Amino acid sequence: MANIKSQIKRNRQNEKRRLLNRASRGSARAAVSLAHTALETKAPDTKEAVLNAISAIDKAAQKGVFHKNKAARRKSRLMKKLASIESE
Repeated sequence: MANIKSQIKRNRQNEKRRLLNRASRGSARAAVSLAHTALETKAPDTKEAVLNAISAIDKAAQKGVFHKNKAARRKSRLMKKLASIESE
């Protein structure tokens, strides 16, 4: 445990941010997971699931949970899979 007052405060802030980031990251992961299952099963609501996942990824990137390039890469991969399914 830290003895320095500023480090004690920093630890409290880090813990709060960790919990907020975890919730945001978890919701984004869940949305992406649902989108992947919809893509694999070729469900009728696939496009909606992919758009929800993209929205969740954007929100996480906006909050700084994901790096902007990571968010762009993941969105790109989802759209690429969606396009390949729609073209079939």
